[in-house]
Amino acid sequence: MKEADLLKLKQEIDQAKSSVSELKGQQTALLKQLKEEWGCSSIEEAEKKIKKMQKEIETLDASIETGLEELEEQYNA
Repeated sequence: MKEADLLKLKQEIDQAKSSVSELKGQQTALLKQLKEEWGCSSIEEAEKKIKKMQKEIETLDASIETGLEELEEQYNA
């Protein structure tokens, strides 16, 4: 390899290291935000919480739908 090729390769490696460092910083900030706002200390914990919340939403939707049907029956009777 020529010296110019080695210097170019070194520059690419340095840029990659910088990008990795920046991404790790972003990951740390997002995990901190996840902990502060949602009380989850990991992505897996957040995924479990999402599933639980989705089930709660489905239950509430079903309750609302049932309540609306009952109201319609009362007013149409």
